[in-house]
Amino acid sequence: MATHVVGLISDTHGQVRSGVHTALSGVEMILHAGDVGEGVLDELGLIAPVRAVRGNTDPPDDPRLTASIELVISGVSIHVSHGHEAGSPTPSRLLARYAAQVIVYGHTHRYLETRETGRLVINPGAAGPRRFDLEPSVVRLTVRDGTVETELVKLATGD
Repeated sequence: MATHVVGLISDTHGQVRSGVHTALSGVEMILHAGDVGEGVLDELGLIAPVRAVRGNTDPPDDPRLTASIELVISGVSIHVSHGHEAGSPTPSRLLARYAAQVIVYGHTHRYLETRETGRLVINPGAAGPRRFDLEPSVVRLTVRDGTVETELVKLATGD
């Protein structure tokens, strides 16, 4: 089976830090977990094709944003949503709500990775304006032979 590398990003709120281009270089697709903001999808599209979900701060009428994304990469099912639809998103709430092997969400601005019963719940953290003293970040998700590996990439806060 082939190896697939996917960029995970969330909560950009209209800002694409310069480090995002390097952090996501070479990915075949970018999945954005919402709170996108103006101009972000076009900028990310310079790196790789982008699919994005609508966050609680995104306009309801943007046709490029959907409520959720369901896809399968090399036999691994992936669900992407912002997380706000689950109230205060937690891994247990998301695992109960969605059947996918990998659940990607945003909303909390906090990087989190939980593995439970062969499933992965991951929040790549917020890549946009720094809030709550949290470091901006993205994740590189590698799918190979039915397994999933992650790499957290912290972004510089100076831009």
